[in-house]
Amino acid sequence: MRSDYLFTSESVSEGHPDKVSDQISDAIVDLLLSKDPESRVACECLTTTDQITLGGEIRCNDAVTADDKIKDEVNAEIEAAARETVKRIGYQQDGFHWETARFTSHLHGQSAHIAQGVDEAGNKDEGAGDQGIMFGFACDETPDLMPATLHYSHRILERLARDRHDRTVEFLEPDSKSQVTLHYADGKPVEAAALVVSTQHAPGYHEGEKGKQLRDYVIHAMTDALPDGWVTENTVVHVNPTGRFEIGGPDGDAGLTGRKIIVDTYGGAAPHGGGAFSGKDPTKVDRSAAYIARYLAKNIVAAGLATKCTIQLSYAIGIAEPLSLYVDCHGTGEVPGERLEKILPEIVRLTPKGIRTHLKLNQPIYEPTAAYGHFGRQPMGALFSWEKTDLVDQLKAAV
Repeated sequence: MRSDYLFTSESVSEGHPDKVSDQISDAIVDLLLSKDPESRVACECLTTTDQITLGGEIRCNDAVTADDKIKDEVNAEIEAAARETVKRIGYQQDGFHWETARFTSHLHGQSAHIAQGVDEAGNKDEGAGDQGIMFGFACDETPDLMPATLHYSHRILERLARDRHDRTVEFLEPDSKSQVTLHYADGKPVEAAALVVSTQHAPGYHEGEKGKQLRDYVIHAMTDALPDGWVTENTVVHVNPTGRFEIGGPDGDAGLTGRKIIVDTYGGAAPHGGGAFSGKDPTKVDRSAAYIARYLAKNIVAAGLATKCTIQLSYAIGIAEPLSLYVDCHGTGEVPGERLEKILPEIVRLTPKGIRTHLKLNQPIYEPTAAYGHFGRQPMGALFSWEKTDLVDQLKAAV
C-alpha cells in the first residue's frame, strides 16, 4: 500500500437536487413503513424547475392499496410528505417552492413476479429483492471509523446547513457541495491539501464586500470543521470558483434519486456495488446488505482485528442465503480474512430477513439517512443501528 499520497472525497448538501430527490424518496418509504412494516417500496423521484415527480412500485396492506391501486387518501399523504420534505430543506424560491411546485405520482403496485421470489411461502425463506453485489467498509481514520476525506466533507456542509437553519447567517441558500483533499503521510491523514466549497447564496453575495463576507464565513467553517492545524498556508482553497451561485437546487439542475451513491457511502475510498439506497424498503439487499456489510466491517475494526476492512456480499433475486462473502483487511488484519468469513455468518444470519431482524430495519427510519451519508453517523435508538459496535466482544471471543 502507498504511504504518502493525496486523496479526495466530495459531499453534497441536503439542498442539492439529487439529495432533495433522495430525501423525498425516503420520506415515502418511511410513510409506507409507518402504515405497514412489511411494505414493499421502490420509489424514485425526479425534481426539476417547479416540479416533483414520483415513479415506482409499492405493496402494502389493504389500508393503503385496493386492487393494486393506491387509495386517494394515501396519495394525498404521499404528496404531503414530499412537500413537507422540501419545506424542511428550505426551498421556497420562485423556481422551486415546497407549496406551489407541481406534484405528480406514478407509483403503482409491485410486480407479482417479483413478489413471488421475495415473499416467504411454505418452506421457502424470504428471498433477496434483487440480485447484486454490496460492499461495507471501515477504517481507523476517524472516531466513526470512516474515511477522513468524506467525514470532513460531510462535516463542512452540516455546519453550513446548521447555520442556515439557525439563521446564524442570512446569505446561505440550501444547495451546496464540498470537496476535501487530504495529504496522507505514513498512511495517515495529516493536513488539508485542498478544500472546495460551492454554496448557493442570496443575491449579490458574489462580489464586493458581500462576496468577501461569504468567502470569509466559508473559510472559517472549513477550518472549524477540520482538526486543528490541518488547514495551513499551503492549503489551496476555492469558494464558489465559478462566481455567482444564486440559482440552485432543482431549479438550477434536475435531481434524481440514487445519483450520489459515492457520497452516500465511502467517498471513493472503497468499492461500491452500484445499487442506490434511497427509496427502497429493507427487503432490497442493495440497501440492507450494504448496511450489514458496513456493520460487520465497523465491528471488525472496532474490535482491533484490523485497521481497515472491506466486506463484499452477493445475492440472487429470490434466494435467501448470500452467494458469497469476502473479507479483505488490506494487510492490516490480526486474523486471516478466511477465518472472518467463517465466523461472521455464525454471529449474524446474512439472509434478507436475518439482516432486517438483527438491525431492526422495518421501521420508518430512512429519511435522516438521505443526506450527509448513510455511514459514520451516531446510532440513536432505531436510527443508524448498523453503526453500533455491539459485536466487538463476540468477535474477540470467536477469533
